[in-house]
Amino acid sequence: MSLILVNFKTYKQATGERAVELAKICEKVAKEEDVEIFVAVQNADIFHVSQEVSIPVFAEHVDPVTYGAHTGKDLPESLVENGASGVIINHSEDQLELRYIENDIKRVRSVGLLSVVCAPTAESCEAIAAFAPDYIAVEPPELIGGDASVSKSRPELISDTVKRVHAVDSSIPVLCGAGIKDHEDVRIALKLGSEGVLVASGITKAEDPEAALKELIKGLR
Repeated sequence: MSLILVNFKTYKQATGERAVELAKICEKVAKEEDVEIFVAVQNADIFHVSQEVSIPVFAEHVDPVTYGAHTGKDLPESLVENGASGVIINHSEDQLELRYIENDIKRVRSVGLLSVVCAPTAESCEAIAAFAPDYIAVEPPELIGGDASVSKSRPELISDTVKRVHAVDSSIPVLCGAGIKDHEDVRIALKLGSEGVLVASGITKAEDPEAALKELIKGLR
């Protein structure tokens, strides 16, 4: 089943109680349309959101630390206890060096969290595939939050990423994101080999998030 991952980031419309409300909308659409929708929320909102919805709730950041004196770090075990199902790693707004990406993947795997690892190029996605994350998402940062989608502006990036990642490990689903706005963006992405999309402002800042989600889902049919 194809996946839609909605990244709440730190948008006002998706913070605190509003994060709960938006997550409930995502859950409602997921059930009504029989599609797989994950939500990634601010780590401070994980417990509250996860108590209110049954769809997977992802953290937006993790640190590969263990129990101990690590003030200000996000402990993987704490994310689990607060209701997280997975983590976004290496988003363009929270980038890491390759060796730290590997450490994050290992740590979240050790506590049973799923990993969605983002990267900007097909080459970097290929390198990350060697670490066996649960998902890899290619997102060119220059298109994130803009009016042009990766599907329509950089279709070759999606197909090249799928080819390179699957040459390393064919079991890793490849997602794509950046500027995804409508069902045609989704349809093209899937045709090029993507198994889902990441979306943020297109849903979180939409006047009608439910309608915006249903528009994307048309591309899955």
